[in-house]
Amino acid sequence: MTTDTPARLLQLLSLLQTPREWPGGELADRLGVSRRTVRRDIDRLRELGYPVEASKGADGGYRLVAGKAMPPLLLDDEEAVAIAVGLRAGAGHAVAGVDEASVRALAKLEQVLPARLRHRVTTLQAATTPLTSGDGASIAPETLTVMASAVAGRERLRFAYRAADGSGTRRQAEPYRLVSTGRRWYLVAYDLDRDDWRTFRVDRVSEPFATGARFAPREMPTGSAAEFLRRSIQRRQETYGFAVAFAGSVAEVGARLPAWLGTPVEEEGRAGWCVVRGDTGDPVEWLAVRLAMVGCEFVVREPAELVACVRELGGRMSRAAGGS
Repeated sequence: MTTDTPARLLQLLSLLQTPREWPGGELADRLGVSRRTVRRDIDRLRELGYPVEASKGADGGYRLVAGKAMPPLLLDDEEAVAIAVGLRAGAGHAVAGVDEASVRALAKLEQVLPARLRHRVTTLQAATTPLTSGDGASIAPETLTVMASAVAGRERLRFAYRAADGSGTRRQAEPYRLVSTGRRWYLVAYDLDRDDWRTFRVDRVSEPFATGARFAPREMPTGSAAEFLRRSIQRRQETYGFAVAFAGSVAEVGARLPAWLGTPVEEEGRAGWCVVRGDTGDPVEWLAVRLAMVGCEFVVREPAELVACVRELGGRMSRAAGGS
């Protein structure tokens, strides 16, 4: 029998987080207490914000349901390792759908993982190789978690940075946000050495270290980190505009196209079609392939260079498949 009430509540919560309905008698047997004690413990969990639903009848039971807020979760060793490995695999590449929230979750989980479980996670990841990855460079998950923790804790960050020409510097910055473009991770931060806002490619960052020194967030010059990054990238490279029409709904195309390429809108006067307009500095060859990966029929409106590239690529693919 578990006489320690907090320990018993944790054990009860762990059982309820298994997706099934637990009869009151079975819970009582598992915990070594009376059914009346189980009912009292259920009431305590409800007071703590856990939405526990009870079914009526002689064989009635209890189950945890979705509530208005996300209550704390209890994970066993295998579950914690599985989640950490999955988050690490996703965070290592800037893939669509794996954004700052995923990195924050990984940072929180690894902060509380016991050393023995952290070792299991590292060993398992080192022994596996993903078949596919994102378009961008891979990143050590530890780098992302340190930076995400510094962002969340508003701590100044020190790190080594390798510029595009290969030169290295040591930087001290106030980290504001981590932003994923779908191909790469970027850190938007206030560079204390340059006394100005800067963006840093995370795959060029090494030895990140949160100093523990807190800072009050400054006001972003553009209002959002994503917009600041977009303008920063445009300033550093020659960009061109493009317009593409897709044979699909806004929802369908929007779900398959990276958000940083543009937002689809319905095409006037043409039912079932939508248009995407945007600016990019990527090679037209890469953009042509990425547009084809959306999986819908599409027509390139501009620029002429992209039209010619798609035409040439289509011919090459047709010949490769034995077409005329």
